[in-house]
Amino acid sequence: MSVLNKTCLGFKPIWYIFRGLKFKGPRVRFAPSPTGYLHLGGLRTALYNYLFAKSNGGKFILRIEDTDQSRKVDGSIEALIRDLEWVGLKYDEGPGQEGDFGPYKQSERLNIYQDKIKKLLDNGSAYYCFCTERRLNILRRNAIRAQLMPKYDNRCRHLSKQEVHEKIAAGVPHCVRFKLTSDIQHFEDLIFGGIAYDVSLNEGDPVLMKSDGYPTYHLANVIDDHLMAITHVLRGVEWQISTTKHLLLYRAFNWEPPQFGHLPLIVNADGTKLSKRQNDVHVEDYKKQGIFPLALVNYITLAGGGFDHVPGAGIGLKTLSELAEEIDRISSHSTRLNPDLLEECNRLEIKRQLSERNTTQHLIRQIQELVTSKYSNLKLNTSEENIKTVLSWATSRITRIEDLVSPKLAFLWVLPSNPNVEENNKVILLKLVNELEDVKTFEEVTLKKYLKDFCDRNKTKFPELMKTLRLVLSGLNEGPGVAEMLQLLGKEQALYRIKTVLH
Repeated sequence: MSVLNKTCLGFKPIWYIFRGLKFKGPRVRFAPSPTGYLHLGGLRTALYNYLFAKSNGGKFILRIEDTDQSRKVDGSIEALIRDLEWVGLKYDEGPGQEGDFGPYKQSERLNIYQDKIKKLLDNGSAYYCFCTERRLNILRRNAIRAQLMPKYDNRCRHLSKQEVHEKIAAGVPHCVRFKLTSDIQHFEDLIFGGIAYDVSLNEGDPVLMKSDGYPTYHLANVIDDHLMAITHVLRGVEWQISTTKHLLLYRAFNWEPPQFGHLPLIVNADGTKLSKRQNDVHVEDYKKQGIFPLALVNYITLAGGGFDHVPGAGIGLKTLSELAEEIDRISSHSTRLNPDLLEECNRLEIKRQLSERNTTQHLIRQIQELVTSKYSNLKLNTSEENIKTVLSWATSRITRIEDLVSPKLAFLWVLPSNPNVEENNKVILLKLVNELEDVKTFEEVTLKKYLKDFCDRNKTKFPELMKTLRLVLSGLNEGPGVAEMLQLLGKEQALYRIKTVLH
């Protein structure tokens, strides 16, 4: 377990001075690529950055890393921002919320990268590379054939200044590569502890600036984190191996690096790696499935640790403010998702919304819209009183409000439209209503026994009475048993529906 709080992260809430400006608290960023919908792993990264910033009085920045234009998906930036807003992660700086360190889209910062790459070329930390794609492919194939790790052989590093000048003058396509050094870079990962790695053993000199003038992730990432005064980088563990490369870049620029913390892998319940290509792990999917924002947030934090939890105390939902106060220890072990936990979190969120006045009305409106949309051509009871009664019963039985419009529960909302009840059946229903008025325990088990006794006393066939009652109570041909239906409707509503057909 590693500590992630204002003291043990190494951050002390002091004034930070940068480019003539000063601000208090850490500055963290969430920097997604606009290649599709926000997935659970990305949301986890954004959430932990947001909570860490808020717990220390800092700033949460959204930066769009869109330098790979070939993978950019139209509309994904807007969708990503909507998803963050839906969850409640309001960023302090970013697209549409401009601050002093913008622009916040990398495609709008190309002149900055071009300027900074000159510094590396001038100080000998980078060089022009003229190798063709064909040559690089041959290198790759030869390495694989020899069962070696494919990597660039750094050939262009050794070109003379004259050779470079001539090739550029001749218009030979080129990129810019970074000179890796063979010294081992060590850093203290805020979650995993000490990490040491010699990147040059397994990689050739990496490309910093592509031939199209766009920077690679490594260059743009380091430049932006520095110029945006990012103090702490919290990102997925898949980037941990790149951190030593980034540290070499910081040294080449003569910049002080931020502190790094890498969040462990998220895995499915069966231990397999969670993939953004799965069809059900995008925030948009959870929204469509009826999952509430706070339920999804708690699902992530309960699976990933870092927050107070008393063993044996059961699951309890926490607001974003409460989570920001409690963020503490994050385990370096993989985060294993449990779908049952998500269902329980959603059930608890329905219960929480019903218990708080400012959220109850919104919940009622949601259900009214849901019911009227599902049963648009039927006579409905969507009164506030009825919805509150249904929710009071349902909070211990359902995990999504969509469950309330399942065929089994349609009778809760659908009012029978003048059911055709024969006169002889009305006589027996009148007797039943008069007796039910005096029944004090309106529960399924008691009612089932009572209805059977009633049929015996009145020499009425039980199946026929149940068929009539189902028609009178719901007007539907399916649903739970009649005794359960009576209990769910409640005594007042049940008797009202029976009396309606008697007049």
